[in-house]
Amino acid sequence: MPQSCTRSVEHPSTWHGSLDATRRSTALFVARDVAVRTANRERVARSLPLARSQSRYPESAQWNPCGLAGGDAGVALMCSYFDRCLPGEGWDALGHVFLAQGVSALERAGSRCAGLFAGLSGFAFALEALSRHGDRYQSALAAVDELLAPQASEFAARLNTAEHGLPVSAFDVVSGASGVVAYLLRRDSLGVMPDLLTALVRLAEPSRGVPRWATPPGLLPSESQRRAYPTGQLNCGLAHGIPGPLAALSLALQSGHEVPGQREAVGTLAQCLLALRVEGPWGVGWPDAVSLTAAGRPGHGGASAATRDAWCYGTPGVARSLWLAGEALADDDLRRAATEGMTSALQRSAALHPLISPTYCHGVAGLLQIVLRFSHDAPSETPAEASTMLVDELLAAYEPQRPFGYASREAADVAVDRAGLLDGAAGVAMTLLAAATQIEPGWDRIFLLS
Repeated sequence: MPQSCTRSVEHPSTWHGSLDATRRSTALFVARDVAVRTANRERVARSLPLARSQSRYPESAQWNPCGLAGGDAGVALMCSYFDRCLPGEGWDALGHVFLAQGVSALERAGSRCAGLFAGLSGFAFALEALSRHGDRYQSALAAVDELLAPQASEFAARLNTAEHGLPVSAFDVVSGASGVVAYLLRRDSLGVMPDLLTALVRLAEPSRGVPRWATPPGLLPSESQRRAYPTGQLNCGLAHGIPGPLAALSLALQSGHEVPGQREAVGTLAQCLLALRVEGPWGVGWPDAVSLTAAGRPGHGGASAATRDAWCYGTPGVARSLWLAGEALADDDLRRAATEGMTSALQRSAALHPLISPTYCHGVAGLLQIVLRFSHDAPSETPAEASTMLVDELLAAYEPQRPFGYASREAADVAVDRAGLLDGAAGVAMTLLAAATQIEPGWDRIFLLS
């Protein structure tokens, strides 16, 4: 892998933090401290047995050399953002070390996983982020792209040929086609973007009167979900549901990537989500999923009420996907629906404090990053104090005695010391840095937020 070379010139950013000087200083201190700990390979290795002993799901406490969610690629991506925000502190060299671990793993074993969070497209995303606008790592990127191309084509073919019912892993951002699109929007080098977009467009078509993105019970990922949704479900979460394809198609339109029917599909999927809204004491919201009736229509059984207000599931992630659709279509109604949902989520969060974890996926950091995006795109529609409140919440959760300064909370009484980006300290550090600096966090493309 090529070594560091001259930095390309950064373009001025329109990103502006809203923190006062004291909060900004504290957030920078905590973010830097957490990032230093997270970028310590020995500390990460020592923490894994501890995390397995702490977690209710010990099999999830793994470290993937090529993984964005919990692995070297995610730490490398964190280092790329710290290097942009805090140049001259050595973050670029640290990121290189973590990338090298992923390259070595690929050379030893290859990868049959194309997904963004644990596979080739995510590793390529981290490589591109550290390439300094393509000045380096081109041979490594070309090698990863060569491995990824046939797998991306398989994703497209699978979506195009499936006629009735799909597992969410075929199209979601975590493992599926939407995540591959997120990478290709940064580096369209495979020639498969039109095929992937065409396949995602087909999700908006009905099949036997049922949305093609519906998941029948036999394709649900766990026995508990099959019990909860015995006739199948429509997944409404940004991490695994239809908001992911909606956001991917919308971002592609904004970037100039368009295939026949794409605009219509964005409109159709957005209207599907609007039809699944629920009303509650704090306004509008979205459930994790909606049950299908025996006839295959959206019903009201199972999880039919608004639940958490996080990135992975709940109203903030859905609202962001609707905002992106509104931007792509220049549709004020969709933008209003998005900001209405976000306002409701913030009111609910302030009143109920439902997020117990500081981390990104289902915790405060992910909610903060969505708020930062809304504050950037629609400042007049976003409560000015929202980001400050969430930053304060993250700073209050900082525990310097823990290995990484933050722990993922599986429950109020279950704290797990994780280093990774999705469910660990790295994601918290990146979000605090985004709140405290004026360098736009392009890394949140992996969450389909920008």
